[in-house]
Amino acid sequence: MRPGTGPGSPGARPRTDLIGKCLLAYAGVVADDLFKALADPTRRTIMDELAERSGQTLFEICARLSMKHGLGISRQAVSQHLAVLEAAGLVETRREGRYKFHDLTTAPLRQITERWPVSDTPGPEGNTP
Repeated sequence: MRPGTGPGSPGARPRTDLIGKCLLAYAGVVADDLFKALADPTRRTIMDELAERSGQTLFEICARLSMKHGLGISRQAVSQHLAVLEAAGLVETRREGRYKFHDLTTAPLRQITERWPVSDTPGPEGNTP
């Protein structure tokens, strides 16, 4: 253990934070990562593009973001957004030769709806749950 990292040290992380993250883990993906990935509008746009056409390279994604959406962000920024999406389990990559292809994976989104189902019937006060 490094000095200053014990349970009583000032730089130590509260144990409740670690326990909370473990409790939020669902099917191998931490819910915090999933919601963080979905929170950014650029990442949602990238997901829309991958939903429309799966198996795109970084170059293709950058071109579509620029031409279709007028987003002038760098390849490095798009790559970082893709890394966040991949860490959340929303994007899978595969290599073929020197190319890296990105595919959208909606399984984590389906797991959210299975965990917290939404009903179409109004609640007791007329509000939809």
